[in-house]
Amino acid sequence: MKNAGKLLVLGVLGFLGAGWLLSGCKSVPELTQAQAQALIQARYDQTPAVGADITVTEQGLGQGVADGYWVRTKLYPNQFWADFTLTPEGKKVVKLPGGGDVIQWRPDSAANKNFLVIVTTVAASHLRARDLKDVQDETLPGVSTAEGVEYREAVNMDGVPEPLVNIAHNLGNQLSIRRMADFALENGAWKLHSIE
Repeated sequence: MKNAGKLLVLGVLGFLGAGWLLSGCKSVPELTQAQAQALIQARYDQTPAVGADITVTEQGLGQGVADGYWVRTKLYPNQFWADFTLTPEGKKVVKLPGGGDVIQWRPDSAANKNFLVIVTTVAASHLRARDLKDVQDETLPGVSTAEGVEYREAVNMDGVPEPLVNIAHNLGNQLSIRRMADFALENGAWKLHSIE
């Protein structure tokens, strides 16, 4: 009976010791997709707002004429070079990266359908974090607890007129790219560590 009593006491002490050890361990707070998205978006919102770059192909050039954003003001003797001047309405919604108000259309040949120019929307906005995948455990140098999430970094077209948005959706424009965000647990809270 003495051995059974000792085993019972040792068993109870072992159980209490295990409970004490487990209660001393802090659990890691979960990083949800919504929290990750909010942290990424907060980083984007801290950067200066910028206009969106739009690639204008031959199709977009015609759309811009039809929408009244620019007009052809000069056709060169080779019949495929042309200058297009921004209209007053066009100046309200786009600017040219090189300044001025003339789009210089200079393809290599009349058959060149790949020539393009870049315009920048006047409406300034911040990038958007969208389409987050599941949050995964991550290993980061110098970080004891880390998580990572893949997402889509998207150009925000809020405030851009619909005709210009339509031009932006033509082939040749990349309005979003795939990114990876890494998070580190610091003092019990998740912080955005880096975006790749």
